[in-house]
Amino acid sequence: MKKRILKIWKRMHRRPPRVSIALKTSVLYTVLFGAVIAAVVGVMTWALSSRISRYQKLERISSFAADRISHGGRNFDFESFSKINNVYLEIRSREGREGKTVTYGGQPKNGVRYDETVRRVEQRPGSEVVLRVVDLEKPGIFDSMTLSAFLAILVGMLAAAAFFGAKMMYRMMRPVKEMTRTVQKISASDLSQRIEPGRSHDELRELAETFNGMLSRIETAYNQQRQFVSDASHELRTPLSVISGYANILRRWGAGDKAVYSEAVEKIIEETNNMQQLVESLLFLARADRQTQPIHKEPFSAGGLMEEIAKETCTVDSEHTVETDISPGITLTADRALIKQAVRAVVENSTKFTPAGGKIRLSCFRAGGCVILSIEDDGEGIAEKDLPHIFDRFYKADTSRVRGGKSSSGLGLSIVKWIAEHHGGKIRVISRLGKGTRTEILLPGTLPALPEKAGENS
Repeated sequence: MKKRILKIWKRMHRRPPRVSIALKTSVLYTVLFGAVIAAVVGVMTWALSSRISRYQKLERISSFAADRISHGGRNFDFESFSKINNVYLEIRSREGREGKTVTYGGQPKNGVRYDETVRRVEQRPGSEVVLRVVDLEKPGIFDSMTLSAFLAILVGMLAAAAFFGAKMMYRMMRPVKEMTRTVQKISASDLSQRIEPGRSHDELRELAETFNGMLSRIETAYNQQRQFVSDASHELRTPLSVISGYANILRRWGAGDKAVYSEAVEKIIEETNNMQQLVESLLFLARADRQTQPIHKEPFSAGGLMEEIAKETCTVDSEHTVETDISPGITLTADRALIKQAVRAVVENSTKFTPAGGKIRLSCFRAGGCVILSIEDDGEGIAEKDLPHIFDRFYKADTSRVRGGKSSSGLGLSIVKWIAEHHGGKIRVISRLGKGTRTEILLPGTLPALPEKAGENS
């Protein structure tokens, strides 16, 4: 029962099939001009059949009257015959040099065009009778129409059909005009304008929907860009304020107090490094947005890269234990510098969110046809509500959990995601609050030239 109701609901809400504008236009004008042609042919046929019928009537009347005249016709009531048939009879007889004209029925009006016929009747040698029969019934408007009047009416009908067709085309092309007005209203401060698709289901509706989709994407991108600029300005303002503050301290008390001098110089260097890293991240994302960030792919050892990052981490960070679990013989064809940047960004996050004495494990193995670069820590972890947003630019989770008060720009993981995706891979984060985090970078790997006997994880 539920399936049947669902099927009926889908049928009711199914979009009508698309009808092409070219098809609708051809059908419209075919119908319009077909109607004109049908009307013209119908009128001509009706007028012709009516005229033939009238002439046949006159021929019958004149033939009957001529037959009566040829047989003498003295006892025939031509007057009543004329009135019954609504005709005018004119009989002109001539015998020798003398002539005589007799008329029956009503007189034709002057200036009115009537149908008539003339017949000659021979009674005897030397005498001649001319019979003229006039139909007093007025011909219809189409019966008495001249050629010029007919052509004028035909041109008028064609003009009316063209006008009606143009009006219908104007209605069909309304989305284009709506689109023009909408485009004229669009500005950088107002990207909320949208086009009403209308009720038609044709290319113009698809164009309107596509245009609305484009406007939505532009509006989203513009808002993201504006937010990006706002966040970048805010992030740059913080280290600049710190540098300015400690510079003022140096100017006032640094010359006479070595402790103040050392602290100020250390903070200035620290904030300068933070600002430099932030600017480099912003430039990287700007190149990525413009699709100008170069990627130079070449084969290299994934295990060797992870070992290198592990040694560098031990050199700069003595508060954590760095372990490795690397399968031998795994090769990647990628931009080594970018992959190293991505792994180091994840490792730096682990060092920030892992208490002193904690462990950070770097792993490299193959599984499911991919090479997996894994960074796992036993630090604070990430709250479930934050997980969907950790790849958003400038997104920061609870900053109170950052070890040592070190700040984060919120750009590292967004860069990691971009690098992974532009190498045909993806990034996966598994975390529990208070239990630690495991970040996996999955990349398409190259199989080793020779099969390995051990160390492959599948």
